[in-house]
This record gives sequence, C-alpha cells and structure tokens, in this order.
Amino acid sequence: MSNPENPPLDQDESLDSEQGDTTQSELEEFDRLLDSYGQLSQPAAGSLLKGRVVKIAGTEVIVDVGYKCEGVISATEFQDEEGNLHVAPGDEIEVMLESTEERDGYVVLSRERAKRLKLWDEIEAVYEGQKVIPARIEERIKGGLAVDIGVRAFLPGSQVDIKPVRDLDALKGQEISCKIIKLNKKRGNIVVSRKAVLEEENSSRKARTLSELSEGAVLKGTVKNITDYGVFVDLGGLDGLLHITDLTWGRVSHPSEIVSVGDEIEVKVLRFDREKERVSLGLKQLSEDPWLSVAGKFSVGDRVKGKVLNLTDYGAFVELEQGVEGLIHVSEMSWSKRIKHPSKILSSGDVVETVILDVNPQERRISLGLKQTEPNPWITLAERYAVGSQIEGRVRNLTDFGAFVEVEEGIDGLVHVSDLSWTRRIKHPSEVLKKGDQVQAVILSIDPENRRLSLGVKQLQPDTWELFYSGNQVGATVRGKVVRLATFGAFIELAEGIEGLCHISEVSDEQVDKHSIPLEVGQEYEFKIIKLNPGEKKVGLSLRALMAGQERPEREKFTQSHSGGSATSTIEEMVAVKERNSPKN
Repeated sequence: MSNPENPPLDQDESLDSEQGDTTQSELEEFDRLLDSYGQLSQPAAGSLLKGRVVKIAGTEVIVDVGYKCEGVISATEFQDEEGNLHVAPGDEIEVMLESTEERDGYVVLSRERAKRLKLWDEIEAVYEGQKVIPARIEERIKGGLAVDIGVRAFLPGSQVDIKPVRDLDALKGQEISCKIIKLNKKRGNIVVSRKAVLEEENSSRKARTLSELSEGAVLKGTVKNITDYGVFVDLGGLDGLLHITDLTWGRVSHPSEIVSVGDEIEVKVLRFDREKERVSLGLKQLSEDPWLSVAGKFSVGDRVKGKVLNLTDYGAFVELEQGVEGLIHVSEMSWSKRIKHPSKILSSGDVVETVILDVNPQERRISLGLKQTEPNPWITLAERYAVGSQIEGRVRNLTDFGAFVEVEEGIDGLVHVSDLSWTRRIKHPSEVLKKGDQVQAVILSIDPENRRLSLGVKQLQPDTWELFYSGNQVGATVRGKVVRLATFGAFIELAEGIEGLCHISEVSDEQVDKHSIPLEVGQEYEFKIIKLNPGEKKVGLSLRALMAGQERPEREKFTQSHSGGSATSTIEEMVAVKERNSPKN
C-alpha cells in the first residue's frame, strides 16, 4: 500500500501545479491593485478628488482621499454665514488637491476650489449648450447689474428686458432666468442676458398664439399699455389693439376708466392680418348691443330718469341705461331762458328726469327734453297778457336792433329800436335806455309758437305824425325852422320830430344852387305844403309856391332882406302885404 504521507511524485507535481495557479491569480489581482494605487498616488496639484471625512480636529477637517497620506481642509470652508459647521465624519465630499507637498503629514485640500472648478465646468457646458439658467440680481453696477449664477456674472442694462428698463435698482433681489452670452474662463468673466430668454419665450408664445388666432375667436390677454385712443393687450407674444370705441357700448372718456395695466381680460378678435401680424380686438362685442332692444323699452313721450355723463356746448348726454345715452339739446332745457351753455343748469353726475322726444335705434340716437317736464309758459301767455295792454319790466339786455325787457321770470319781450320813438331817429337803444332800467311798454304782438313777444315804448304816446297829417293838408301854409341844408334842398322842422323837405327847385323861380339857397339854418320861414306821404312819413314843402302871385317888388324885398334882415319879419311883411292887396281890403 502506498503511504499517504509520502505521496507519489506525480501527486506532488499535481499539488505544485494547483499552487502555481493560485499564485498567478493573486499576482494579477495584486498588479491591478498596484495600478489602481499608482493612479491614486500620483494626482497632480489642481486635480479633483473624491474623499471621505475621517475626523474633525479643531479648526481642520481630515479627509481620506486614497492618497499615501490623508488630506486636511480648513473647517471655515464648511461653515455658514452664522459660523455653523456643516460636515460630519463619514461624509463623502469632493475636493481639490491644492498641493502634493505634505504639511504635518497631510496634503492640502480645498473644498471651495473644488466646488468652483466643478461649477465652472458646468457653466461652460451651459454656455456651449445655450441653456437657460437661474440667477439672482445682487446689485446695481456701472452699465448694468451684478447677478449670482453660482459665480458672479454681469447683466448689461441693455440685456435686462425686451424694452428699456428705467429703474434698475428696483430689480435688486429678484430671481430671473438668463442665458450666458459671453464666457472667459481664464479671466473669470461671464456676461448673461435675460432679454435673450424673454425673446425666446415670446417667440414661442407668439407662434402658439398665431396658430390659435382667427376672426371671431375669444381669447384671454393681459393689459400691457393704455393710451388715449385704446388699450394694447398681450395675447401671448403678440399684441392686439382694443380701440376705445370697442371697450364698451356706452360713453367713455379714457380707457383707464374701464381697465388698468396688468388686468387679465377676455377679448374677441374682430380683425386679423396674419401677414402684418395686426390684431383688432373688441370687449363690448362679448355682450349684446343694448341698442337692439331700445325700441321696445323707450317710446316718445315717456318720462325717464338718467345720469348726466357729459356736457358739451350744444347739450348734455344722459345715460338711460348701460350703453344707452340720450341727448338733451341746449334748446330743450328751458321754455323761456336763453341757455348759453348746459353747465348753467346741469352738472356731470346729476340725475335728471326728462321726456323722450325722439327714438332712432338705427342711428343710435335718443332725443330728450328737460323743459317738457314743466308746463310751457308761452302757451298760456296770451291768457295772462292781451295785445295792446300796458306792462312794466326791467331792461335785461341791449342789442343793435332793440332792447329785451323781462316781462316775468323767463319771459322776455323785444322793444325794437324803431318802436322807441315816433319822431327821433334812434340808431342804438342805448341812446334812450340802459340795462337795468324799469320801463313801461305796450304789448304789440304775442307769438307763443316761436316764443316771441313784441313790445313798444313809443306806443305809450299818440303818433305825432298822425296828428300832423290829421291837422294839415296839401296847400296849407306852415311855419318851420331850417335845421340843415343839403345839396338838394333844406330840411325844415315843422314840429318836434316832424321834418319836411323844401327841394332846391321849390325855393325860387330863379335858378338856385346849393351855395345861393336864400335860407339860413336856425331861422324860421313859412312854406306851402305841396306833398304828404303818411306811409313814408314825408312832407314836401315849397317856398316858391307860397310866393307865387306876389308882386315882383315884394319878392325882391324878400331877397334883399335875406342878406341882413330877419326872415321871419320879411315873411310877416309879405303876408301883411298880401292881406292889404286882397279884394276884401
């Protein structure tokens, strides 16, 4: 039998072979570990390493980074602003090898520089990929803003928004999205743009909005800007104009009365030009036009109440209901007063009762009357005053053509300038009257339909001309005073306010010109009436006819006496001579 303790040679060889296989496997694993260790044992300064916190020793943190010796980091790199330490043994952290030279048996590591180096790699990747990153605005600096994207970056003022921003200081502390538009890693300079992000967002929103836009579509938008003529609404990257006339069915003085900047409103697309990207919007079109039901609500003669919205030179606009207005014309405000402007009796905001005079839904017009709520005093005027009756009133106003006299409150009568005197030639009523005078007058006519009341002052006295015509006839001899001479004759005052004309051809049988008229202004003479015209109030006189039939000596005596004697005495002498030569004597 074989001895097991002394195996055959071939058995030993078999064992040697098995042992040799195990040794080869261990050697390969050892070589692999050596290679790995060699890689870890040869990092250069500035390399990023992963490590595990071993312990905290006073002001230092000991970290195992798989190097031949452990590393050390200042504990301040793990403290927050209040000094609290945020690290514990066992924490896995990323560090940077600042120096391979050992210090007290440790290599020097930095967590902050590792974070910064990694962050720069991330920032570079963001820049190359043109990705959007968050940022926080820290402060206002020259030319723009300083922002924090993990490191300090510069945001130029021109890149803050799509439109210019006046107050950059107001943005401090805001969180924004931006893009890196310039990067210089060596210098550590980074320039970012918020405008680029907004433009991309607007472009995307605009494309989406354009795909949804069509005439008649109802969209939501945000009031972006307000002007005198309308409102610009942001529909999503595209602005539409909501004109002031499309804000409401009613009257509005300014769009700010209806909406404010920032309001979210629902609007209807009225017109859309896709090529020019112009959109006209409407707000009132989302509700029914109130004028469509006006005919069934308002009728002529109805009494309605409304609020005065606006006053103009020609009247007042009154809101009868939302979107429906009526006009009180200035002529429909008072039966008797002459209203120069509606503000004399109405104010914006007043609630007034009116009468509907006319309804025209097609032209969107309702005519209202204010005076119609009271009785018309002109209709009953003839019941209170009769033509020919005498009244007394105050002169309220003077015009070129006459004087307005207040007969009663709201009722004025006109005294025409021609009705102030029978005899005087009055060019302006101020010659005999002044504003505020109390005068008596006679009612000449009453016209309620046209609201006219005619008065006369001269009618208080008998007509002087009628008296003259009734007491004189053609052929009668009258005595008068020369008041003025003209190229064609002389004007003779026969009584107060009564003048006659002695034409130059009626002065003498002999040819007489304007320089040799034998009459003197201020002197009295006798004349014969040769013409009476009551309609035109004219009296024709003749000196020649009076002297006809007289002897030549008497006529010569009149001519001679004109140069020095009294005309009155000469005529008296002529009359006396005429009486002596009469057949009776």
